[in-house]
Amino acid sequence: MHRVGSAGNTAGSTRPRKEKRFTYVLNDADDKKHCAGINCLAYLNGSASGTSDYIFSGSRDGTLKRWELNDGDASFSATFESHVDWGLAAVLVGLRVFKLFFVAQVNDAIIVGQNLVSCSSDTTLKVWNCLSDGACTRTLRQHSDYVICLAAAEKNNNIVASAGLGGEVFIWDLDAALTPVAKSVDTKEDEVPNGNSGPALSTLCSVSSNIASSNGQSHAYSPITAKGHKDSVYALAMNDTGNLLVSGGTEKVVRVWDPRTGSKNMKLRGHTDNIRALLLDSTGRYCLSGSSDSMIRLWDLGQQRCIHSYAVHTDSIWALASTPSFGHVYSGGRDQSVYLTDLSTRESVLLCTNEHPILQLSLQDDTIWVATTDSSVYGWPAEGHTPQKVFQKGGSFLAGNLSFSRARASLEGSAPVPVYKEPSLVIPGVPAIIQHEIMNNRRHVLTKDTSGSVKLWEITRGAVIEDFGKVSFEDKKKELFEMVSIPAWFTMDARLGCLSVHLDTPQCFSAEIYAMDLNVAGAQEDVKINLAQETLRGLLVHWSKRKQKSSSHSLSNGDSSVGKDVPLKDSPHPRSDVDDGIENHATHVLPPFEFSTVSPPSIITEGSSGGPWRKRITDLDGTEADLPWWCVDCVLHSRYPKENTKCGFYLHPAEGSPAPNITQGKLSAPRILRIHKVANYVVEKLVLDRPLDGGSDSTFAMGLTSGQSPLSALDSSSRLGLKTWQKLKPSVEILCNNQASASVNSKCILYLDVPFIDISNKCSIARDEFGHSADIYLEEAGRLDSSL
Repeated sequence: MHRVGSAGNTAGSTRPRKEKRFTYVLNDADDKKHCAGINCLAYLNGSASGTSDYIFSGSRDGTLKRWELNDGDASFSATFESHVDWGLAAVLVGLRVFKLFFVAQVNDAIIVGQNLVSCSSDTTLKVWNCLSDGACTRTLRQHSDYVICLAAAEKNNNIVASAGLGGEVFIWDLDAALTPVAKSVDTKEDEVPNGNSGPALSTLCSVSSNIASSNGQSHAYSPITAKGHKDSVYALAMNDTGNLLVSGGTEKVVRVWDPRTGSKNMKLRGHTDNIRALLLDSTGRYCLSGSSDSMIRLWDLGQQRCIHSYAVHTDSIWALASTPSFGHVYSGGRDQSVYLTDLSTRESVLLCTNEHPILQLSLQDDTIWVATTDSSVYGWPAEGHTPQKVFQKGGSFLAGNLSFSRARASLEGSAPVPVYKEPSLVIPGVPAIIQHEIMNNRRHVLTKDTSGSVKLWEITRGAVIEDFGKVSFEDKKKELFEMVSIPAWFTMDARLGCLSVHLDTPQCFSAEIYAMDLNVAGAQEDVKINLAQETLRGLLVHWSKRKQKSSSHSLSNGDSSVGKDVPLKDSPHPRSDVDDGIENHATHVLPPFEFSTVSPPSIITEGSSGGPWRKRITDLDGTEADLPWWCVDCVLHSRYPKENTKCGFYLHPAEGSPAPNITQGKLSAPRILRIHKVANYVVEKLVLDRPLDGGSDSTFAMGLTSGQSPLSALDSSSRLGLKTWQKLKPSVEILCNNQASASVNSKCILYLDVPFIDISNKCSIARDEFGHSADIYLEEAGRLDSSL
């Protein structure tokens, strides 16, 4: 999970403050589809209000999507994007609808009236207007670990229960939880799409303290806590009226609670492994449980015992869905199969099989919606109102009452045949990225997805620059290998099914590249570009433009407080103005750093207050005050951590070379320097025959400012207007780490010798695609990766 660093030091700590991380997620070209496994489903019946029917899906990619169902077809309707990690559950609760779907490792969601409630691995619950274009109206924070499951009462719009890996079970009154902090709080702040504004968060519960509102009064809502679980909770279910709640998890028992008080009613034992799915009938008398022991159990809560057990699966059961009468149950799990079982006669039939483990089930009339570890949603015929019709198609068997009975039958070759071979409807997703490799130039990333397709991404503009199709990932990686060494200025993962690029200050500002190497029009030879700075400008250009527009509008109305510089007194790093010779405005983006507006990246970050949030770069309206200060400082003020110290190295004749020793002292240069300047320096020293005094230090002055000639000398003794060596054209080659880096012809060989006694400096090579006019990075030991 993406954990965001602490906002400050602990008392008495001498460790430097860890600044907030800035992450951007690269979306696929078709961002109307999920790109990772579907973890939860929720169905909204719109007949009561005259709207369309909708199905909501939550994914490992951190988004919820709404699909409109019409005439046997499903079309994309909206994306709900605010969770910063895997969505684990989603629930819709209200007078018109109640559907609860649990799934391990992914979002759950419920609908409360017009609200969609979701939970995620980011430890939060989020409340959305389910019929809006994706606006998050509130974020609820109380859990200490991943929130795995939700439950809601169909006839009580206000009650929602949540649970997760921390073992906590909370019962929320949404009316109370969503009440504004105080009357003085602007209503607009309650509708912040990312749900992370200070006043909005202040309305939420806090474990240890009340949150003060802007007028000095305190207001904090604390949900009811059901205490008793000692370990992770994987499943919840609630009856229609909301006076009964059941939970289960790694303790292998079903706990029954009174959600009105949080008190325990009973504990039911019988399963031999984790409980992964629960259902309650409308009256609250019967409970169904599915477990990793491959068993389904039917409990009579009045008798406080298991009255039936059903062995139909050969592996863990992860999802349950019942018919409205609670007479039949659909079940799915790790064995990739969906079974329909008659709870009274024990007759069972294999409804369908899938290519991936089943994470969630949702019954909608005569269709059973199936979510799997794949990024697509599948609709299968189910005969939900008349399930007897499925049994009439044949292939049924009597469910056993021992967990090994179905497994033994499968081994004996009597496995049932599925009733349906193909789904009636598919909501397609896109393949998830399962493998990636950062190229040596630190701008390109090679990826492989679940379909076997290999692509090359350019992360500084978030685009696929080449699709190689289904080829060998390892072979393509070797083919694209370059003898280049660029500092590691970002980290990356693909746990959301897409590429997430993480920037941390000051490390992210360590990599520079010459503008000419990026084909920047009109750039001088010595102009350098900081990759992180230009990438941030490209990502936040929409924010910058809207912020400037907002500031101008506010200033025209006499509000002088808007648009002021961000305070810098708390900055823990030295910062310097950028001197790169390029127009340096927040809204000016170089072409190699322009991100798409068709499928724009999403930002995941947090500021000095509140929690982490997620938004697309095109949705930033310029009012976000919760960007990390160092990002704002870099984009708006062109300031970022930058070390101006030079790096030293030694220049010696190569072993066996007839070349004389032209210098006995240490040379110094900026961290990045074109290697041909070193060659020119050597040639000039050889031709002019002006050896340096023993023990003296010389400085590579070339490349420090954009106005200097690339052929200028490196110390005062060699800065001459007459370039005799240009006419003589001696042959020189420069080696670094025994690798040829650049040459003026190729007879006399020299190399840069890094002394092992003083390991404070290292040297590595960076070459362009032609193998010449290469760059050399001089790196401080332990700070940067100097491997080739």
